Amino acid sequence: MTLTSRDILLFAVVFGLIVATGFLQSWNVALGIVNMGLISAIMALGVNMQWGYAGLFNIGVMGFVALGGLGAVIVSMPPVGEAWAAGGLRVVGGLLLGLLTIVAAAKAWKRMPAGRARAAAMIAILVVGFFVFRNVFDAGVAAVEAIDPATTGYLGGLGLPVIFGWPVGALLAAGAAWVVGKTALGLRSDYLAIATLGIAEIIIAILKNEDWLARGVKNVIGIPRPVPYEIQLQKSPGFIEWVNAWGFDPMTASAISVKLAYMGLFLGVLVLLLWLAQSALNSPWGRMMRAIRDNEVAAEAMGKDVTARHLQIFILGSAVCGLAGAMMTTLDGQLTPGTYQPLRFTFLVWVMVIVGGSGNNFGAVLGGFLIWFLWVMVEPIGQSLIGLVTSGMAEGSWLKEHLLDSAAHMRLLTMGLILLLVLRFSPRGLIPER
Repeated sequence: MTLTSRDILLFAVVFGLIVATGFLQSWNVALGIVNMGLISAIMALGVNMQWGYAGLFNIGVMGFVALGGLGAVIVSMPPVGEAWAAGGLRVVGGLLLGLLTIVAAAKAWKRMPAGRARAAAMIAILVVGFFVFRNVFDAGVAAVEAIDPATTGYLGGLGLPVIFGWPVGALLAAGAAWVVGKTALGLRSDYLAIATLGIAEIIIAILKNEDWLARGVKNVIGIPRPVPYEIQLQKSPGFIEWVNAWGFDPMTASAISVKLAYMGLFLGVLVLLLWLAQSALNSPWGRMMRAIRDNEVAAEAMGKDVTARHLQIFILGSAVCGLAGAMMTTLDGQLTPGTYQPLRFTFLVWVMVIVGGSGNNFGAVLGGFLIWFLWVMVEPIGQSLIGLVTSGMAEGSWLKEHLLDSAAHMRLLTMGLILLLVLRFSPRGLIPER
């Protein structure tokens, strides 16, 4: 699939808006939009794989993104030795006991003949296993969370470079997708949507309440960077000499340099994923996925395992969302479970895919940049516009106060308006599937 002149023009318009932001406001703001636009484009690619390739309606994107962020924390943060000594082994042992209980119950159900004895055996295994699991696990958690809860209170991570946390975040999301897919992919599309939303909320609830895992709502801060810190650049004689030679302010130049370094990393990941996604889409596998999406009955009649293929693409798309979540946590330098909201990490990503063009990878990328730019810029533009409109009104006027207060809602209004306009005049998206 190649880009037409119209598609290239659309990309040029979007990046022209970002460049204009750099000239009119600041390049720090513009590069911040680019970096989050790159991450948003990767999220949109993941959802596009599920919906555009296979027609799977996943509205639990938020949960997979959060698991990606957890992966970055587990890999990059240093281990807390005192917490491991106090109860780390009991926590791990409790988790293993819980897993063994589930495996034992499943094997008992599979191997025993149907009847009351099988049901009784499975219930007995689950009940006994649950109490043993809670006895070991709860004691370990209490010991871990008691270790300096104001600054740590969790097990920490492996202390490895955060880049290694990106594929781990993708694997965590893929593992969760396998569990969800094995139980929910046989459901009708609307039930699948409800199931994925429920699973996402469960994931966020676990991250908020299990302090031993990632400090819960206390947040993990200070995640190591894959690029230099601004203060390190400002203390570098070579960097200072270079910026002085060009007449730049060292503080501004250091902030821009860090954002450019992040942009290089994120752009490399996006280009690689886009190339892989395009290669897969144009392969026999991609044609098979589109055939299953368009007519499951006909594809199944031709010998295709529809459920297995749905599970495969559901895992792949969720892994890409998890990768984006790990990258976003790396960029933020912190994991804050309370900020994972469906509006931001599910609805907005779906708007990116729909506006860009579902089934088209380039459309998903375009939607990621365009919608993120509007999400960031519409509110300040709206406030300026409302301020201009109300400048001639008398101070204290109820209408003026009402309009100024309503400016904060311009972001949501604009997202809804754009979605309605695209669905009305270009229902297949700005770059539709061909």
